[in-house]
Amino acid sequence: MAHSERQIVQQKSEPVDRNLRAAMRLEELHAAAIEHLRSGQLLKAQSRVKEAFKLDAESAESMHLMAVVDTAAGHADRAIDWASRAIRKDPQPAYLATLGNALASAGRLDEALRVFDKAIQLKPNDAELWRQMGDALIRARRKSEALLCFRRAFELDSGHADAAYKAGHLLHGAGQLAEALAYLNRSIDLQPDIAPTLHTRALVLNGLGRIEEAVADCRRAAKLDPQNPDTLANLGALLRAQGHLEEALSFFDRSLKINPNAGKALVGRASVLSDLGRVEEAMSAYKRSAAVVSEHSRSVWNLALLQMLTGDFKRGLKGMQARWEVPGLPNGYPPLPGPKWLGDGNIAGKTILVCADEGLGDAIQLVRYIPLLAGRGARVILTVQDALRPLFSKIEGVWQCLPGSSGALLPPFDLHCPLSNLPLVFGTRLETIPAAVSYLPQPSRERVQAWESRLGPRARSRVGLVWSGNPEHLNDHNRSMPLRMLSGLLDAKASFVSLQKDVRPNDRAELLARVDIFDAAQHLTDFVETAALISCLDLVITVDTSVAHLSAALGKPTWILLPFMPDYRWLLHREDSPWYPTVRLFRQSERREYGSVIDRVRRDLQSLTDNELDLAQRTGSVR
Repeated sequence: MAHSERQIVQQKSEPVDRNLRAAMRLEELHAAAIEHLRSGQLLKAQSRVKEAFKLDAESAESMHLMAVVDTAAGHADRAIDWASRAIRKDPQPAYLATLGNALASAGRLDEALRVFDKAIQLKPNDAELWRQMGDALIRARRKSEALLCFRRAFELDSGHADAAYKAGHLLHGAGQLAEALAYLNRSIDLQPDIAPTLHTRALVLNGLGRIEEAVADCRRAAKLDPQNPDTLANLGALLRAQGHLEEALSFFDRSLKINPNAGKALVGRASVLSDLGRVEEAMSAYKRSAAVVSEHSRSVWNLALLQMLTGDFKRGLKGMQARWEVPGLPNGYPPLPGPKWLGDGNIAGKTILVCADEGLGDAIQLVRYIPLLAGRGARVILTVQDALRPLFSKIEGVWQCLPGSSGALLPPFDLHCPLSNLPLVFGTRLETIPAAVSYLPQPSRERVQAWESRLGPRARSRVGLVWSGNPEHLNDHNRSMPLRMLSGLLDAKASFVSLQKDVRPNDRAELLARVDIFDAAQHLTDFVETAALISCLDLVITVDTSVAHLSAALGKPTWILLPFMPDYRWLLHREDSPWYPTVRLFRQSERREYGSVIDRVRRDLQSLTDNELDLAQRTGSVR
């Protein structure tokens, strides 16, 4: 080739080489910017993009990357402008997704969703686009649609851990725990050490009753993210549920050190202090919680219960009105027309509807106020649980006693009032509790005689036993016990009768094997039958259940076994009850176990039955 020809070729190739080098350099700058973005170095990423613009001011990818940088930096409006310019040059799905994220950051959610929809139309099998649209839908509070997006993302890419986590998170919020667990398990299989995923799975496991596993997950989450106050507070709550109170307190303290005004941690800490019997500290903690969270109703309610427990009825009864505002607290009071009566004005000649709004035991305890209400000249309609209606219908002052489920069938009335409000209405104080020895109607002679026939001759004292209550009760794990724990009582010279209406599966075999306990369950169809049976007994020994209230309200000697921190009505540090003259209280010590309580009951029962037997022998009487 001649020299002139080589020169011409060289001159032609030099622009090509320069263009190639520029393109390669542009790619290098774009790659560097992306790497800086991944590591959170936004200024470096921005610097690389600016260099890229010097090489090609019209590069769509440079415009796109600048939009990504501005979105990450919180400059949504600038990001929208850059992304829009990139899309005008090259409407790629990735550019549309960046615009969608920028619009969502700016709060322009409807526009963002339209952009994501267009991106998905262009590339319908892109899992990441579905995930990003799901995020935008969450921002728009369209959770059900967001869930569909995360599910679709995971269908397209079974390795998408974030989509699996977010699907699980939304399913947990919707109460679909089993399906939530499946997604969260998959996310953790893919990425084992992500704190939010572990934390969410802990909440799901707790909801499924798998508390040991929940605690393990929450511990891992707290170790991975030790500065997350929500994780620490939830771990405290889980440990409290397990009875690890001191450790629970330490996690609530750690949570509050990070966020001193977190309502959940404040309430949790106060609850643990209450469980520990540190009542004054618990009351102070609830007061702080109520102040921080603007009269937080749960804190006011819990504080009121402690005030009642310490005998401060003046403040406690007033504070207990907060129960109507506590989310999730069982509330059996129906929506009713007309004014709610709070104790004001003259009610003579008026018809007042009183509704049992709490549990069976509460209703038995508080029905004592009905005769006082009728004494003010009111005509009282009482609605109660079906099981109580036959018993309460004969109480003095009850004009009509109706089932609580009657709803629209209620007769006309002038005023309505929750049964639980009557202590407040009557200004009850510790020394003014209406505490008649017996205030329930005595069962009929025929019913009593039927039970006498079933029980047979009175060779010994008859002692009724109740060892467990409603398993749905919030404090049941502390108040109830297995039947086998009562075996030490059965050596006493007495005839034992089970008053247990619903025997738990773990106790069924034990009860069937005990020939020294008469099982009355099949005949206990309502509280009238239970009252008739109690009338045939000499003593009832029971944990804190509705039967304890029934026996005491009938005036029967009743020994109640109480957990270390009892229900408010039993007060603190006393063996008697101002509510029931025939009650004797046996409390757990700080050891929080029933073994020593049963030992005390056994000794006193043996002493009682020995004395009765000795008296019978000396007088020649036969029981």
